[in-house]
Amino acid sequence: MNVYQKIVFLLLIIFIPFANAEAQRTKKVVAKPIIPQDKREVALDTITPKTVTVTSAFKPSLRSAAKINFTAATPVFDSSKIPLTYSIPSQNLFFSYQPVAIKPLALAIDTSVLWENHQYIKAGFGNYATPYLEGGVAFGDGQNTMVSLHGKYTSSKGDLPFQQFSKTGVEALGIFSGAHDLETTAKLYFSNNDQYKYGYTAKTAFTKEQLEQQFNTVGFELGLKNKKANDFGMTYHPQIKVSYFSDNRDASEINFAASLAINKTFGRMFAFDLKGTADLTTLKVPTPANIVNNLFYIDPTIQFKTPNFQLNAGIQPSWDNHIFSVLPNFTAEIKIKDEKFVLQAGWIGYFNKNTYQSLAAFNPYIEQPNALLNTKVSEQYAGFKGSVGKHFTYNGKLSFLKISNQPLFTNDTAAQNTQTFKIFNETNLQAVRIHGEIGYTDQEKLSLTAGVSLTQYTSQEKYDQPWGLVPFEITGALRYKVLKDLHLKADVFFWDGTHYRTKTQSQKLDPALDLNIGGEYTILSKLNLFLQFNNVLNTHYQRWNQYDVLGFNVVAGVVYSFH
Repeated sequence: MNVYQKIVFLLLIIFIPFANAEAQRTKKVVAKPIIPQDKREVALDTITPKTVTVTSAFKPSLRSAAKINFTAATPVFDSSKIPLTYSIPSQNLFFSYQPVAIKPLALAIDTSVLWENHQYIKAGFGNYATPYLEGGVAFGDGQNTMVSLHGKYTSSKGDLPFQQFSKTGVEALGIFSGAHDLETTAKLYFSNNDQYKYGYTAKTAFTKEQLEQQFNTVGFELGLKNKKANDFGMTYHPQIKVSYFSDNRDASEINFAASLAINKTFGRMFAFDLKGTADLTTLKVPTPANIVNNLFYIDPTIQFKTPNFQLNAGIQPSWDNHIFSVLPNFTAEIKIKDEKFVLQAGWIGYFNKNTYQSLAAFNPYIEQPNALLNTKVSEQYAGFKGSVGKHFTYNGKLSFLKISNQPLFTNDTAAQNTQTFKIFNETNLQAVRIHGEIGYTDQEKLSLTAGVSLTQYTSQEKYDQPWGLVPFEITGALRYKVLKDLHLKADVFFWDGTHYRTKTQSQKLDPALDLNIGGEYTILSKLNLFLQFNNVLNTHYQRWNQYDVLGFNVVAGVVYSFH
């Protein structure tokens, strides 16, 4: 094979694959003519075939996706009503017609309020040789610790022989907040009251020591409470009170009281209260032997409360010096017209614990008791309370009372010292009492309260009259902020005379009226002047038989604040 043949052979090898590829890429369709069956034999091979070229371009595409069809279903109709309980407090305050002890409430401290420590001293002097001294100081941050100290001293000497008295009191109160919303309250106090039995009528001369009545009290109180309900819906408040009381005649008394109050809520409408109390008293007097007076009681109560109705139902099993009794405890309130008018009704029973300390606080001219009996009271009442507008409030109550072992006070008619009051216990006393109060308040500018209490003693079993008990009383108080730096106040008291006993018969004291007016004016940022007038009408009356009160008296002084 020569060179030219080799070149031709090599070119064929190179171009033949490309020719085959091009033939595969282009499809040729040859349309042959349709030749009738009878002419197929004479068809000529010289007919030129027709060629049709079909070219197809590939375009990729996705398959249509299936879509979810959302069809909204109609909601299920619920005809049940959700009970919603709202408790909106009244915008008016119900004031008591007479002063009551102020006690701290278990409220959460508002951190937006800045706690300020106040220190002040109040000093003055008046006629009847009346010095007046009062002071107070407070410590703590207002959130976790609050401690206050308060002291007061005053005395007077009247025109009658031995018509004099002095009063001294010191008190320390502390409130401490701990973990888990626990609050501890501690109180320590001391008081000294010194007076004389100047109401004697006998010609026999008495010495100062024979007429002196001096009472000293030292006490301590400790309490613990949770300010908010725990995880079980319970609140609790244990408390202990201890006091030591003595006089200047070798008598001493120890009082110990322990109580525990528990509240458990069940939902929005039900609650259960349980309170247990043990009150123990031991009195030592020269004669007779020691006097023991113990009282125990348990007070379980079921509460049912709705927005317009409240019911408390319970009983109080009690052991009064080993004498068992069951007292009722049923109260109900119905609210009408959005709390502006409330109907009240109840049947309750309770004990008033009588001690040498409590009896001397009511009448400081008594002799040493030779027995101590507790007063049991059963009260059935009906009443109402409400408000008119934004400033006026009112309430009234009608009560039927059954009282056992009520202490009565009458002069000792068997001896010359008629100025001393003996204590008698009425075994069964029944009475009807009507009590009403009205009040008008305008923010902190004006406060006016008035109260009336009428008690008609209908039946007595042992004695003919309720000696020493006030049958009718009207009281009123006014507080008025005239200017920013001027405050005025006034108090009025009226009561019907009490019954007392002479050697021959029972008599009644004359009615009494007492009006007091006072004011305080700021002259410097830390210095105020005060002026107090007592018994402005200069009325001569007796709360206790043979004991005339002081006439018109005035006390003036200054109040200095260290803050």
